[in-house]
Amino acid sequence: MHGHIKAPRRPWEILLTLGLALALGCGGSQGPSVEFQVSAERNYERGMESLDEERWEEAAAYFQFIGANFPYSRYAVLAELRLADAQLGAGENRTAIEGYRSFLTLHPTHEKARDGYVAYRMALAYAELLPGDWLLAPPSYERDLEPAVHAHRHLSRFVRQYDDSPYMDDARELLAKVNLHLARHEWYVANFYWDRGEPMGTVIRLRRLLERHAETELDGDALWLLGRAYVEVEMHDRARRTWQRLVDEHPDHDKVTAAQEELASLPAGQEGAAGTDARDG
Repeated sequence: MHGHIKAPRRPWEILLTLGLALALGCGGSQGPSVEFQVSAERNYERGMESLDEERWEEAAAYFQFIGANFPYSRYAVLAELRLADAQLGAGENRTAIEGYRSFLTLHPTHEKARDGYVAYRMALAYAELLPGDWLLAPPSYERDLEPAVHAHRHLSRFVRQYDDSPYMDDARELLAKVNLHLARHEWYVANFYWDRGEPMGTVIRLRRLLERHAETELDGDALWLLGRAYVEVEMHDRARRTWQRLVDEHPDHDKVTAAQEELASLPAGQEGAAGTDARDG
């Protein structure tokens, strides 16, 4: 069997390889151990291998090298996207977000922009900025909600704009989790006001919950407490519509019987011009 004979290396390949070796040698022990290649394609392949194996820093090094040394290669555009993926994997979420945003701006017609991949990954990067206990009751509700608000906005937009995206199921699942997180925050604040005898504060927060973050496990509880808060501020017609909504939409809720009893005891009449439909709250 004949051995494989390698073609002689061209002078520019030798010079590039030597230059890379010197560059790596000067780096000492800092950074990942990376063996750069002499073409954009080979570096991209190495970068993807590192990405698949979750060697984030190593992957980032390959993709940055492509951008710096092969800016006109077709792999340079892909490297921009994969660099953001590597940054997200490494927990550098805000840097990754900027990378994804830049990619959408510079390459709006790219396949990965059109199929929703970039938009989904940007929303995911925001969601992963939430505290580790973000699906639990406080203390996460007392922290910065900015990542959750951004994630909710981007995921809602994704669901509206990318009907045929292969990432739609993942986006819907993540949106439901983020939506629940924000609903729990509103519920937490609504109860804070209720416990301190400020029912109008409770009304405002529960209206927001039901307007912006509905379709969660808290809907029934929110309608029950909102009806009670309306009674406290003497908006009896709103209380009536709110409790009727609880009875109609959540017939198995444990407060349905209590709501029916309250409905029967509510005074008749209008509370005035302010008494609009409880659905707008």
